[in-house]
Amino acid sequence: MTNRNAFSGDMTRAIHAGEVPDPATGASAPAIHMSSTFVSRDVSGFSAHDLTEDSPYLYARWANPSVTLLERKIAAMQGTEDCLCTASGMAAAAAIMFTFLSSGDHLLISDVSYAGVAELARDTLPRMGIEVTPVDMSDLDAVAAAVRPNTRLVHVESPVNPIMRLTDLAAVSKIAQAAGALVSCDATFASPLGMDTQALGVDLVMHSITKFIGGHGDAVGGAVAGRADLIKQLRLEASIHHGGILSPFNAWLIARGASTLPLRMRAHQAGAQAVAEWLETRPGVTGVMYPGLPSHPQHDLARRQMKNYSGMLSFQVGSVADGERVAQAMIEKLKVVHYAVSLGHHRSLIFWMETQGLMDTSFRLTGAAADSYRAYAGDGIFRMSVGLEDAEDLIADLAQVI
Repeated sequence: MTNRNAFSGDMTRAIHAGEVPDPATGASAPAIHMSSTFVSRDVSGFSAHDLTEDSPYLYARWANPSVTLLERKIAAMQGTEDCLCTASGMAAAAAIMFTFLSSGDHLLISDVSYAGVAELARDTLPRMGIEVTPVDMSDLDAVAAAVRPNTRLVHVESPVNPIMRLTDLAAVSKIAQAAGALVSCDATFASPLGMDTQALGVDLVMHSITKFIGGHGDAVGGAVAGRADLIKQLRLEASIHHGGILSPFNAWLIARGASTLPLRMRAHQAGAQAVAEWLETRPGVTGVMYPGLPSHPQHDLARRQMKNYSGMLSFQVGSVADGERVAQAMIEKLKVVHYAVSLGHHRSLIFWMETQGLMDTSFRLTGAAADSYRAYAGDGIFRMSVGLEDAEDLIADLAQVI
């Protein structure tokens, strides 16, 4: 395990945490350890229950040097005691829920979250006897009212995907702690450098490391970071029993990307701020959501809670017909920005998300909850992940269609 205080600065942690020169060759860059098994030098038990922090590598589903390097790097950047890497961001979310929830337990989850997580909570967990309550995490009174005696986990997301609504993590953490529940936070949009989740009371912070941490759109992975005792539980359940482990090659690719994360996040933020400010000047744009804009309804919370506003933004262009028309124009005309799903890559990505479709499939919100969503998204939004291109080139590209 690596404590973030082992190094003083974000860049030093990103580059050096988890890494040492190869003891056999002196290589400065880390190797890729693709072996599925490792030669044993001592007689030991054949059970993952026997593993300790000092145990040698035995089998890649239990641990692998390339994956361990990445876990230590992410823990150092996130400021936690330990980290578990998984095969995807969804595997990270599932690891948290299937490790810390059992039949009869209650999950309180953000009513807007990554679509796969939303559907896991609404469709899969209830089949296993787990009670689920989606709630608007920006409404603290609603959060407090939704807590039950059997609430074991409160899962939040900030900023939420795709509408950029924020969660007051410190306030929600206090509510959860008073109820004896764990708090997990999907901080994929913010990256490990966006918020000090430890100081805000979060027990477990998860990321799709496919996104900003990897940063190059060429490897899928997930991670959960937190206290050592909680990660130990996750490691036994998720890695050993569920089997959703990260490939060593993907770990190597993502660790290489993670080494430049502080530089990239500064550039993502600068580019997104410039694009968001430009979008607010366009007559065809009816709303822009970016935490760094004073017009964001939670800008004061963003200033208190976020150290980096990230590269994610969303904007409206009016009706569904308007959105579909602009989306088709983007497909035909954009040269710099790619019309594609996903986010957090070095190249900019944009995608149209129609509100009613998400209501029907992933979120299924009604009444006040649906109204809250529409306050941020209207009838639909374009979710944009601002990459590392020059802002003037992104703006010139978008100006063709907006």
